[in-house]
Amino acid sequence: MRYIFNFPDIGEGLEEGTILEWYVTKGQAVSTGDSLVKMETDKVVADIPSPRTGIVAARFGEVGDVIKVGSPLVEIEIEGVFAEEAQAEAKRGFDPEPEEKAETVVGTMEVASRNAFLPASNEGTTEQPPVTEKPRRKALSTPVARAMARDLGIDINEVCGTGPSGRVTKADVENHKSVRKPSSLRVSEQEDDEVTYEPLTQIRKAIARNMIQSKHNAAHMSLFEEVEISDLVRVREKYKGKFAERGVKLTYLAFIVKAVVNALKQHRQLNSQIDLENDRMIFNNRYNIALAVDTPAGLVVPVVRDADRLSIFEIAQRIDEISEKARKRDLTLEDMKGGTFTITNYGSIGGIFATPVINYPQAAILGVGRILKTPVVKDDAIVVGRVMALSLSVDHRIVDGGEVTRFINKVMEYLADP
Repeated sequence: MRYIFNFPDIGEGLEEGTILEWYVTKGQAVSTGDSLVKMETDKVVADIPSPRTGIVAARFGEVGDVIKVGSPLVEIEIEGVFAEEAQAEAKRGFDPEPEEKAETVVGTMEVASRNAFLPASNEGTTEQPPVTEKPRRKALSTPVARAMARDLGIDINEVCGTGPSGRVTKADVENHKSVRKPSSLRVSEQEDDEVTYEPLTQIRKAIARNMIQSKHNAAHMSLFEEVEISDLVRVREKYKGKFAERGVKLTYLAFIVKAVVNALKQHRQLNSQIDLENDRMIFNNRYNIALAVDTPAGLVVPVVRDADRLSIFEIAQRIDEISEKARKRDLTLEDMKGGTFTITNYGSIGGIFATPVINYPQAAILGVGRILKTPVVKDDAIVVGRVMALSLSVDHRIVDGGEVTRFINKVMEYLADP
């Protein structure tokens, strides 16, 4: 029996994914749970496991191809008890146990851990009638289908046939072509002396969509401030050694997260979103602080969940964890969802002020600039101070100017007097 495994939705509302690496070849034996292919989506990169034990009869797509959710990904020939089970499931309709339904997708931002599998469920699979061909078979096909495949440069043996006895038809070749979307540009374009073309990655496409969505839907307004943090500098210097002894790096970001959470409790509009369809505001009762992290592949935004319940040590520990996972590009969907307010710390690489783009549909984002040694006035005397630059962008539909100022003043108060 031939078993067609369609690309499942491995995220929340996923539409497509890009093939990064095949782990199997045609004719290779696979067992249930074995990794078939590494797929990049706009959220994660994940290994897709085999839902069946059998022989790989066909792969639908090459490295770099974009595959739509629900489109064929792999054809597996199964025999014996596996074929009987699959046939029985096809007849009765597969209904997984509650535990299987509760499983969530596990993936990474690039190289998914080999044991970070997606559930090997039957979602997105179809059964085909028995065929007699061997794994590396010469496909039965119509003359029109063979001619079309030859013209398109498609190996007819890679095409899944839906005709009698698995015969490949013209429609099968057309469907195969539709899931083999070219990932690279024409050679003539690639060889242009003046420019270099590269296909967009899934994460870059997601960033582009999200930025346009934010600028189109939110009424951006920005406010800039500077806060003198010499006392905070001393506190950090005092405790960073003790944190290090426990394997945690104490950065200023941990204090910033704590200051933001304390301010949000008093200015809840900045921890909300607007629901115009139902004419209401949605105030978040949880304080899930998203942190924008720069990676070679692009911007990712993991979340420190329930930051109001965490100590400075626990916040620093969580920042360490997600920063390490971001560097290794090992973030999961769970790490990246549920944020209610975002902080972007571009000061860590040298920026001072910016106009951060809101992480829509959130109400605000705080940009943190570089800490500078600069002259400040204390007790009518000019001394060397340590000044942190802050840039706050808000959705003016949700937050008025006065509330914006009161919020950032409160953040500054906590940072100046930790």
